[in-house]
Amino acid sequence: MTVPLCRFCQTPLTHTFLDLGDQPLANSYLTAEQLAAGTERAYPLHVRVCHKCFLVQADDAVPADAIFDDGYAYFSSYSTSWVAHAKRYAETMTERFGLGPESLVVEVASNDGYLLQHFVEMDIPVLGVEPTANTAEAAIARGVRTEVMFFGELTGALLAAKLLSERGDRADLMAANNVLAHVPDIGDFVAGFREVLKDEGVLTFEFPHLLNLIEKVQFDTIYHEHFSYLSLLVVEQVLRANGLRPFDVERLATHGGSLRLFCCHMGSGHEETDALVALREEEHAVGLDHIDSYAGFAPRVEAVRDSFRAFVAAEKTAGRRIAAYGAAAKGNTFLNYCGTTSNDIEVVFDASPAKQGRYLPGSHLPILAPAEVSAVRPDDLVILPWNLKDEIMGQMARIRDWGGRFVTASPETRVLP
Repeated sequence: MTVPLCRFCQTPLTHTFLDLGDQPLANSYLTAEQLAAGTERAYPLHVRVCHKCFLVQADDAVPADAIFDDGYAYFSSYSTSWVAHAKRYAETMTERFGLGPESLVVEVASNDGYLLQHFVEMDIPVLGVEPTANTAEAAIARGVRTEVMFFGELTGALLAAKLLSERGDRADLMAANNVLAHVPDIGDFVAGFREVLKDEGVLTFEFPHLLNLIEKVQFDTIYHEHFSYLSLLVVEQVLRANGLRPFDVERLATHGGSLRLFCCHMGSGHEETDALVALREEEHAVGLDHIDSYAGFAPRVEAVRDSFRAFVAAEKTAGRRIAAYGAAAKGNTFLNYCGTTSNDIEVVFDASPAKQGRYLPGSHLPILAPAEVSAVRPDDLVILPWNLKDEIMGQMARIRDWGGRFVTASPETRVLP
């Protein structure tokens, strides 16, 4: 069997981090016709770690254009807390870097305009770059200029040339939220920012921190759409290989614990902060630069699965009805790894009209609008996107009217007070 190579440094990958077996694509929701046809495909979801650069990465089992197609069902604006997070970002960056009507903000993987709309409201010119046509259409409809393309060194150079022709300069601020992990060629992707960013411009990446994934057993954030699982240690190597460097970092609560990394050109005048130095030292202290630190994760994942299976079995024995909230990719990884079906959980509720009336990949749970919870009246509601737990509990508080309970399943299954 051919040994896969690291997607960044091309070193042979000989260390397994976690093998989740064959899984369907986590954001490919099925119509009734597709479910009846029985043609759903599953692909290996095997995650390895490079012993040279320490990039944790999934095997290239699925091409990116098979994942991010015109039927892509993730629309950022259906999470009110995420839109609020984006608004705070826009306000903070505008103040910190003195952005105004003469500036340009470019977001890569701009989705439905959830972030750039806030800059538009402040009369700051924007440009979104988004590979999925359906989400790009939603962005354009709300006044966010958007180019439909996969971003990389070549397309970045073409975009930079277009901006120089139109404006005489490139981007003052570039943002890429929760996309760095989604690209199969991380080096080519980062090189594109080098092309589009002004000499003294600022680039911010937000991504879930690998350290949280390991410490909090967040294995459900692993799915084919996420090609990489990132630390500062790795991202800094990728940046420097492409003429960029980090200069500051913020720790965020989003997605179970994320980093917002502030980056610039190698020769830029932005000075490195104490926060960045401290994070480097923390990652070294916990051993993210030693291959042995990545061993032993799989047994902890198995314990999470076993805890959930035991809960479901006990609830079914007691005659209690279980539903779930959140037709989210992380939930699909979790349910499919646990072998959950509609015999275990009856339905899943989700606020996105693009998902309602469809079925989850793999587990085939029917997806209903949240308003239908009163008709279903579940005894337990499992919150699959645990990072939005408080938001969901507020929206679905009515289940307590009939004695319904909220449940989370990571890092262990527990009933919430």
